[in-house]
Amino acid sequence: MTKTCQLIRRAAFTSVAALAFACGPLSASAEMLDVEKDELTFGFIKLTDMAPLAIAYEKGYFEDEGLFVTLEPQANWKVLLDGVIDGRLDGAHMLAGQPLAATLGYGTQADIITPFSMDLNGNGITVSNAVWEEMKPNIPTGSDGKPQHPISAEALKPVVEKYRSEGKPFNMGMVFPVSTHNYELRYWLAAGGIHPGFYAPGDATGQVKAEALLSVTPPPQMPATLEAGTIYGYCVGEPWNQAAVFKGIGVPVITDYEIWKNNPEKVFGITEAFAEDNPETTKAVVKALIRAAKWLDEDDNANRMEAVEILSRPEYVGANAEVIANSMTGTFEYEKGDKRDVPDFNVFYRYDATYPFYSDAVWYLTQMRRWGQIAESHPDSWYAETAEKVYRPDIYKEAALSLVDDGYMDAAEIPETDGYRAPAPAEDFIDGVPYDGKKPNDYLASLEIGLKEGQTVQNGDIVGGLASN
Repeated sequence: MTKTCQLIRRAAFTSVAALAFACGPLSASAEMLDVEKDELTFGFIKLTDMAPLAIAYEKGYFEDEGLFVTLEPQANWKVLLDGVIDGRLDGAHMLAGQPLAATLGYGTQADIITPFSMDLNGNGITVSNAVWEEMKPNIPTGSDGKPQHPISAEALKPVVEKYRSEGKPFNMGMVFPVSTHNYELRYWLAAGGIHPGFYAPGDATGQVKAEALLSVTPPPQMPATLEAGTIYGYCVGEPWNQAAVFKGIGVPVITDYEIWKNNPEKVFGITEAFAEDNPETTKAVVKALIRAAKWLDEDDNANRMEAVEILSRPEYVGANAEVIANSMTGTFEYEKGDKRDVPDFNVFYRYDATYPFYSDAVWYLTQMRRWGQIAESHPDSWYAETAEKVYRPDIYKEAALSLVDDGYMDAAEIPETDGYRAPAPAEDFIDGVPYDGKKPNDYLASLEIGLKEGQTVQNGDIVGGLASN
């Protein structure tokens, strides 16, 4: 949507006829919410999974709810979070771990909530060409001579050991300490027997006992950092894995869909105070985002090429449309020329992707505990209580029911749930360990590498509990 069209909508908002003439009609059946604040600024990082924000803007869904939104790209995840906390931004496309970490006071203390989950899947792990060549002899091939997927980090383990024996730290990049990317990279490495290291009180590097050293690199800088040799691999969202393929500098070895099938990814985050002061505005925002997510997935992804064109614009992701389309339209290219069908690489609406499940929040909390960001053990009830502070399906349901009334959504599309997904079976995970969000401590105990009940990290050692890692 052009800025001119948005201004016309605003100037003539009470005149359906004028709107229809200028930009196309609004829904005649939808009842406008009495929003408390109609001018809003939302932040995002230049990744394809910010798409619900771009589509809600471009398709006029925000305006349909009486909202006049400005979308602003942010330099990095910390700047984005700070902007929401200090009120410069009214809300933002966030890492799912950010609202949880802020609520716990890890890094920054703030009461951030999420009433909307932005997507499932969407990330990948890429290694440099040199590392890939060293991995390939350890990877079985199919009858077509191509590597068999999913590729385990067991294929990387001898490479890491070789580098370490030569005195070269094996450096890898991820986008933020509480990002899905950090936890997925750690999960994949640990499943292959490579220790990704622990965090400790007073030590935010996350490299205690690490065999692979993980550090932060902003998403758009990942390919250049890999090409410079500063890191040997990274975990990031699109289009920055496919960018490495197009530039010929790296090979994506696995997607997060192959690490955990249909894993939760980004969320839309706002302060708790904003939601309390602006309940109708919050509901209106969620309504617009749900419609955008539905548009992105409807008719078997029929709208994806249009979405690719929108996202390729400089004001959004600003990457080459061909690069974005490589993963956004149901395929994913691994080694150059090895393009495979991955229809669920990006999911925005299917599988109840937009619903903020408590069990998604609990998984992130287990990973924070597993690697020491949560220093002490807690009972299962603590995980549930923390999830319920941050994830707000009550707000989501109100917005969704309003969309049902408006005729944009069927009641059957709202999941009937106590807030928890059904337990994820073993076959959904790269390491074969099932996950039940109602039993976080049992889950942590079943993971071979990671802190166990009663264990903490002190002075570089694991103390307490029954075993060390």
